[in-house]
Amino acid sequence: MEGVVVVEADASAFRECLSLSWKNPYVLRLALSAGIGGLLFGYDTGVISGALLYIRDDFDEVAKKTWVQEMIVSMALVGAIIGASSGGWINDHFGRKLAIIIADCMFIAGSVIMAAAPNPIILIIGRFFVGLGVGMASMTAPLYISETSPNRIRGALVGMNSLFITGGQFLSYLINLAFTKVNGTWRWMLGVAAVPAIIQLVLMIWLPESPRWLYRKGKEEKAKIILRKIYEPHQVEGEIEALHDSVHTELKQAQLNKVSMHEMLKTTSVRRGLYAGVGLQIFQQFVGINTVMYYSPTIVQLAGFASNRTAILLSLVTAGLNAFGSIISIYCIDKTGRRKLALMSLFGIVISLGLLTAIFRVTESQSPKISPIETAHFNQTCPSYASATNPGSWDCTKCLKANPLCGYCADPTDKLLPGACLISKDATKDQCHAEKRSWYSEGCPSKIGWLAILGMALYIISFSPGMGTVPWVINSELYPLRYRGVCGGIASTAVWVSNLIVSQTFLTMTQTLGTAYTFMIFGIIAFVAIFFVLIFVPETKGLPMEEIERMLEKRTLNFRFWLKCGGDSKMKGVESD
Repeated sequence: MEGVVVVEADASAFRECLSLSWKNPYVLRLALSAGIGGLLFGYDTGVISGALLYIRDDFDEVAKKTWVQEMIVSMALVGAIIGASSGGWINDHFGRKLAIIIADCMFIAGSVIMAAAPNPIILIIGRFFVGLGVGMASMTAPLYISETSPNRIRGALVGMNSLFITGGQFLSYLINLAFTKVNGTWRWMLGVAAVPAIIQLVLMIWLPESPRWLYRKGKEEKAKIILRKIYEPHQVEGEIEALHDSVHTELKQAQLNKVSMHEMLKTTSVRRGLYAGVGLQIFQQFVGINTVMYYSPTIVQLAGFASNRTAILLSLVTAGLNAFGSIISIYCIDKTGRRKLALMSLFGIVISLGLLTAIFRVTESQSPKISPIETAHFNQTCPSYASATNPGSWDCTKCLKANPLCGYCADPTDKLLPGACLISKDATKDQCHAEKRSWYSEGCPSKIGWLAILGMALYIISFSPGMGTVPWVINSELYPLRYRGVCGGIASTAVWVSNLIVSQTFLTMTQTLGTAYTFMIFGIIAFVAIFFVLIFVPETKGLPMEEIERMLEKRTLNFRFWLKCGGDSKMKGVESD
């Protein structure tokens, strides 16, 4: 698959983007239509977090078995791995337009299947189809935008795709909130994703294929017609000539450089680029970002907020900060530099995860006690509590961890006073709510639960501008042109596989180790990532692609990163042993 060179945007480029609405609405229509793929990508990653709260209420099997919840979340990632890996072949052989249309069909099919799912198995199948669409859209949408944008504003328009992704996540929480009091809550949340997919499908039928792809396939006249609509008259001939030279050079290089994976990895610049690029993508996932995006409302409940609606409302804050952070990154990444921005981001992540670890540890250690009188009042005692040899030592946390069939009904006057450990059934919940009490099934009441929201907010605002963006930009710059597609595919696969591992294990870790120690593990990984960036990741800010390749050929691992470097100012921040 072809690689995509991300051209960084500055403030003037963004002003020029805004002027497209009256200067050249055709270009803006192409970018916005393809950007719906990013919106769908973001919506799917965000919507499941709120929907999962209500899926648990409808299906006892999901509520009782943590691995089923993780399977519902992670099956989309399995589909995304397949969609991303097959998407490269589809893009090269059948074009970007058809790849987007296929992704839309997968989104529509998956959304309909999920909305109508009679059981968790069918729901998981629907998630797989949506995942296929996510994987294909995540790579095709920015590629199509890049190849149908004028050079001057290409970076700004491609950057809009990231904004569409985080905007889609924010939209998913708004939709979740809107449907909290509607019958069939989670079915509407998951099914509504079909609407933007249908809109994009209709739009793409009438939109053109990428002129770059057409040119590579020998359809030069069709490509020229599209280019004349994209560029101003005095720029067209120069762009056609540049495209002709670029495509012919790439095709010639492709014929001369048909080498095996083994021979590719023997190339020093490629190997060192993969160390940095793939490593960054893996650390991006293993610092825990998608546990926040997939399980944000669940984490809010673990912090002591019982209401599903409240959990979704508070999670909306983190989604909004994520979108805001992606805007900051567009302005900062070319001024601050990739490496420095990643390090600043990781320092913030370590601090915020340390804060979350402390908050959840205090919450777990100061959990309200279980009152035998309150418990007997309901005549629905949790079996594990009833048979316990030392019930006097039980608190809310122990009640919830002892048995997935148990829940906690708080004291009606003060949630922090001793409450009841009961069987988690609809009748029990209704009885608890009827007495103006709060029902807890994930976390326990806490005085400092609100601090967990601040910790999550700090985590997101630290992650989004740096580790949320830098790995993608670095991977678009590090690899030689002839290997950029292959190496980009390796890095993308690393992202989805890492994402799958983290999302598939998060809830199990919180149950086995506790929420506090789970966040502590993510914090330790983030701390290790700081040293990884210092040692393995070069600064590519402002360097031409050819110079980056030469730099990687000469550069050694920077184990003595604390020493100041001398020499060429262009190599600043890339010290050598």
